[in-house]
Amino acid sequence: MAYPHSPLVAFAVGIAVVVLLLAYWDLPALIGLIIATFAVGLVAPGVPLTEIASRTATAFGENMAGIGIPILMAAIIGKGMMSSGAAERIVRGFTALLGRDNADIALWGSSSVLAVPVFFDNVFYLMAPLARSMRSRIGKNYALYIVVVGAGAATTHVFVPPTPGPLAVADQIPGANLGLTIVVGLGVAIPSALVAGIGYGRLINSRLDIPLRESMGSSMEELEELSDRSVTALPGVLESLAPILIAVFFVASNTIATTFLGEGAAVIPLTEFIGNPNFALTAAALMAAWTYRRHRDLSHEQWTDAIVESLKNGGHIAAITCMGGAFGAMLAAAGIGDYIAGGLSEIGINLLITAWLIAAAVRIAQGSATVAMLTTAGIMAPLAGGLAVHPAYLVMAIGAGGNICSWYPDSGFWLVKEICGLTQAETLKTWTALTTIISVTGLVVVLVGSAMLPLV
Repeated sequence: MAYPHSPLVAFAVGIAVVVLLLAYWDLPALIGLIIATFAVGLVAPGVPLTEIASRTATAFGENMAGIGIPILMAAIIGKGMMSSGAAERIVRGFTALLGRDNADIALWGSSSVLAVPVFFDNVFYLMAPLARSMRSRIGKNYALYIVVVGAGAATTHVFVPPTPGPLAVADQIPGANLGLTIVVGLGVAIPSALVAGIGYGRLINSRLDIPLRESMGSSMEELEELSDRSVTALPGVLESLAPILIAVFFVASNTIATTFLGEGAAVIPLTEFIGNPNFALTAAALMAAWTYRRHRDLSHEQWTDAIVESLKNGGHIAAITCMGGAFGAMLAAAGIGDYIAGGLSEIGINLLITAWLIAAAVRIAQGSATVAMLTTAGIMAPLAGGLAVHPAYLVMAIGAGGNICSWYPDSGFWLVKEICGLTQAETLKTWTALTTIISVTGLVVVLVGSAMLPLV
């Protein structure tokens, strides 16, 4: 039994249910996405009623198989780097290298590096107090510091694997080699962050003076204790960076070996093993956990409890991310990808712009960048074979669209507002404008880059 409705109806029903459940009724994201996926299945043409629940579970499991372990390991890396003082050491290193007059660039660089292994909200938990401290010492430029911290976190969040969002999208898009996707992601993230973060940040800072106010705390005692430590009491720079360097090196090793030695080289089986994100992120997590244990005065029980707590948080993120992928898979089963792509192609819109438009529409409607990216990846995956450029560019176009216009339905909007102590108007002028500029700039970079260097 199948219901003969247009794919557009399934898409509209899915978005409407997500907005109703997540934005209006404020249900937990996982529950809302499950219900929305079932709702899409009920009106999707070509999806039998008897298969809706099983297809949902299968798609969820397939997503979990691809990204479950990396996300859980990223949670350990984030906890280890933040609580050991490694993250604090990285921030101080950037500041010392660039100087006080370039505090905005130091904050942007720190935020960008930390956002690779640390979830977006954790980056803000860490960086916002540093931005506030910088504002307190210098006496101005708070709008600039907020924007550059947001630019670093947001661009990495949507463009650079092994950050969970782009990692999950790359896993779904056929042919999106992870090592090359990281390189392309950096190529898109850096100019996007410079334009939106440094460029727009300095512009809005000249027009908007934001005072320091009371704001929501987030393990402030621990962060204050770390900020008061001398450099000698923190991990060394190399040890602090080790989890990031390990993850990036291992993931890139297979691409490097394949590119320079060929598919038949004797080392390829080894690089395929260590370059698998499941192994690479596990190795990085072990390093971060060891540094955490070495630099904190904790009993073994306290240390393991902290690691387990981080895994609980990571499990929640993984479940939401995978359910977002299942939601996208159900929309794809409804045929919405072919329907929208066909309609857009008739007016001359290519697949990269199509992906950006779909991701932007889903993001604006329901708020979550990750859900928008995973939904769009599910829709666009069957169409990736029609690309005339490397699929990594499709991953970037999806990330750019998914980053647009963080506003009221997005939990990140409220996170930034509360942590930074902003009014709603100030949040719209800084954070919402920033995410929109990143999105548009990212799309332009993707289109120009794919035209000049298609990588196929």
